[in-house]
Amino acid sequence: MCVGVFLEYKWVVLTVTTVGIFMATLDSSIVVVGLPQVVADLKTNLVVGVWIITIYRLMITVLLVGIGRWADMHGRVRLYNMGFGIFTLGSLLSGLSPTAEALLAFRLVQGIGAALLFVNSVAIVTDAFSDKDLGKGIGINQVAINAGTITGYTLSGVLIQLFTWRSIFLVNVPVGIFGTYWSRKRLKEISRPAVGEKFDAAGAITFSTAITLLLLGLTLGSLTDLANQTVVGASVLFFAIFIMIERRARYPALDLSLFKIRLFTAGNIANLLSGLAFAALAFVMTLYFQLVRGYDPLHAGIFLIPLDVTLILVGPISGWLSDKWGARGLSTMGLLIASAGFFLLSGFDLNTPYPQIALWLALVGFGIGLFRSPNASSVMGSVPSSKRGISSGVRATIINTSIVASIPLVLALMTADVPYDKLVNLGKVSLGGITQLASGDVGIFLAGLQHSLIVLSFLILGSAIFSFLRGPRNESSENISHQV
Repeated sequence: MCVGVFLEYKWVVLTVTTVGIFMATLDSSIVVVGLPQVVADLKTNLVVGVWIITIYRLMITVLLVGIGRWADMHGRVRLYNMGFGIFTLGSLLSGLSPTAEALLAFRLVQGIGAALLFVNSVAIVTDAFSDKDLGKGIGINQVAINAGTITGYTLSGVLIQLFTWRSIFLVNVPVGIFGTYWSRKRLKEISRPAVGEKFDAAGAITFSTAITLLLLGLTLGSLTDLANQTVVGASVLFFAIFIMIERRARYPALDLSLFKIRLFTAGNIANLLSGLAFAALAFVMTLYFQLVRGYDPLHAGIFLIPLDVTLILVGPISGWLSDKWGARGLSTMGLLIASAGFFLLSGFDLNTPYPQIALWLALVGFGIGLFRSPNASSVMGSVPSSKRGISSGVRATIINTSIVASIPLVLALMTADVPYDKLVNLGKVSLGGITQLASGDVGIFLAGLQHSLIVLSFLILGSAIFSFLRGPRNESSENISHQV
């Protein structure tokens, strides 16, 4: 492939993968605003409604490592094309679902397609871009993820107001059909699939089971309940079995030797801690805006825009800067700024002016935007090309696990101030459409939110420490390939 054609092709790759990952991220948030309408129309309850949201993200999380390994063996482009088709089919069936049970099943199908898009998009971008442009390419790819999240909240409100909740799924269909055709026509397999290796089914199954049990234990009730503790304990047991299987497997589903690479390990721990805090922030602020201040869901979503806009704007710039200066300094500085933003937000009260809150949210968005692209470039650039599929799967699994676990973490932190039973009932009141707490509950609820933000600030600070410990500027994957 000549230089000119290769340069053109890498931008084709970026266009196709950006559309795919934007759609996959969009549907992780698009149901939230429309949840009351879905529950009412399908005559179900709020627990099922919450799982209509959760099962999509859960499927992405549990499948990423297995898909990453399969992609290394059989080709990333083929699986990416398949993901577009499955996601589009799942969207169509979700929009036509006659019952809540059918919608759950079809959201699961959507999640499978989204997992194929998630894990392969970053790996395909990494294959197509040269080392000097890798941060720029991944930075633009990260913008699609951030834009998908914010668009999901706003687009769903518009579509539901103009049409019905079914339109939030059906809108994916024409885009998905075009994306499936375009990716099959334009994408080419650059990486060399691993020849003669076998898929580690036992490892993939035990890992998926362990993740599923952990997320179930964190989301279905209080961690003080014996049943939840048993589920979490079973998850730990399956993780232990998984590690034993992987250490003996000739071709492991999750190559544990990747964690011998300091850049890879430190970057992923930073992802985990920062992801727990950042994903929790939107939830905390939504509770503050709706239950404490009494705003409706539409305004609550609009008030979060400074957080996402700064993140979207800074993302590609930080990726470009990391190509010049390396990831360590930018990522660590970004996390320190974000930690300060969390700490400032913890001082809000009933009368804090919104411009002040918007400034603090923008500070957090700026810091996380400064962190994400350089960190992604550092993690993905630290491994040899033959391991990028599984490396992308590990990275995406850690990020998605932190997102799913973030809301249970906030609820657990808030129980220090708010009794658990009252907290659960408040959550149901919020989803039911009542927008403000009784005056007697505001004080303890506000204290719970404030103390949660302080803890989240320290989580981000811990993430900054691991980011700094990654060491100096990235080594190339070719130079470190002997470590893997």
